[in-house]
Amino acid sequence: MIVIAEDRDDGISILQQVKRMGEVSDGYHTFDELYRYRMLLQAAWLNDYYQNYGDVIKSWRHSDGELCFGKEDYFVVVVQLPTGQVSNHYKGEYWDLFNVTDAEYAPEYDGHTPQEAADRIERYVKGEY
Repeated sequence: MIVIAEDRDDGISILQQVKRMGEVSDGYHTFDELYRYRMLLQAAWLNDYYQNYGDVIKSWRHSDGELCFGKEDYFVVVVQLPTGQVSNHYKGEYWDLFNVTDAEYAPEYDGHTPQEAADRIERYVKGEY
């Protein structure tokens, strides 16, 4: 059991008892809900991007041949935008939602951080490339 006390910006204090981190909420959404939204939005966007530009892959293995997280139930999705590489890992149950190239190995990871990936997406959305 995890107990989390948090003061929100609106001054409301939240005390949560959760069994898993995915159940942690800001009072509006849980981590599980937000991760699912992110995955579905990325699948919708990258399926469209793939149809128009290509350059999107999914793979069970990283470029070095290792399984994602050392497990058989995770995969990586990688897109090469004009602003740079963006990648995310997802549970295997979501594999069929990504209608992109199925590659034996992912392209080499360029070392981007989550912040850098978000910045690359934002610059792409703004047309800054």
